[in-house]
Amino acid sequence: MATANINTAMLTWARQRSGYSLPAFAAKCTVSEERLIQWESGVQPMTFNQAMLFAEKAHVPFGYLFLIAPPVETLPIPDLRTQDNRPVHQPSAELLDLVKLMLQRQEWYREYLRQQLAEPNPFVGRLSMRNSVDTIVEDIQQALRVGRYPERGNSDGYYRDLVNRIESLGILVMRQANLGHFTRPLQVEEFRGFAITDEYAPIIFVNHADAPGARLFTLIHELCHIWIGQSGISDGDARTSRKEEILCNAVAAEFLVPAEEFTQLWQPDLEFWQDNLAPLELHFRVSRWVLTRRALTLKFIGYDDYAGYIAGLKAEWQEREKNGKGGPGYYQIKKAQISLPFSRAVVGQALSGQLLLREASALLDGVRPAKIPVFAKELGV
Repeated sequence: MATANINTAMLTWARQRSGYSLPAFAAKCTVSEERLIQWESGVQPMTFNQAMLFAEKAHVPFGYLFLIAPPVETLPIPDLRTQDNRPVHQPSAELLDLVKLMLQRQEWYREYLRQQLAEPNPFVGRLSMRNSVDTIVEDIQQALRVGRYPERGNSDGYYRDLVNRIESLGILVMRQANLGHFTRPLQVEEFRGFAITDEYAPIIFVNHADAPGARLFTLIHELCHIWIGQSGISDGDARTSRKEEILCNAVAAEFLVPAEEFTQLWQPDLEFWQDNLAPLELHFRVSRWVLTRRALTLKFIGYDDYAGYIAGLKAEWQEREKNGKGGPGYYQIKKAQISLPFSRAVVGQALSGQLLLREASALLDGVRPAKIPVFAKELGV
């Protein structure tokens, strides 16, 4: 068989870019580790079929393997993440591909809305960084028609309600924990969420690989980005020095847990500060993650206390996830992950023949073309 005249140095780059070790990637390609080393070193040439499989498993375009040098890959939206107050570099393949998918969805939905003669979204850039935290919080609360905090329910219910209210304003909310398959997980350590502003189709993405208690904070943080008209990828770092992140963190904190009331309810004389959390959780209807974060920003606890407690909450959640059995079906998961207005628009256009089924499948993250009518029933279309 004909061999592929590829640049073997690109093989190593592609594998490392995908985040796989030699043994793990050899297993993905169903070859021995020795054979993979021979490919990457150029000792053993590859056939076209082997090279195409390699590119597929590494999640890079096949043409990349023929390049002289790796392409410079940058995020197409502002990167507001920080690590020790320094910008974070080298976004993962999953993050790059995820942002690309969200931009594709945004472009499609923008054109769909224009065809429907929709007006530009009035909430994108409604305010700016020049406005105070209180002004932004009050404006968002009025637009969403919510009070200072729920009178009943819990953090999970509050999260679902806010997602529905945000989408009723024409802001799409996407949320998932992996890029279509468990073998491509999204890393919370890399990012917690992002916002992509647009005159017609603004998008919020929440990383659901994060613990449920943290997602609510991310949701409001990214909503603030839409409100001030600034796109960006966030890691939720409480120690960030970026002005946009400081503002959005403050807005999320004040929206979910008003400082004045929190201060009045916090009991500093308790032997264990953690004993404050249970009654506060019942009062504000938010998670202990959010409450601990608020205690940190109001300087009731130090960063080490905060980080240690959050690490414990994360470990507890991961253990519950590991031992959990069953779960929602495939189409229920897709319904929860992909914005409902977006999903209904795509499915409606596909079923009416105005959008090719294969194009609808790509926009819906791989729902098989033949199964789109099944997904339509789940959506109530």
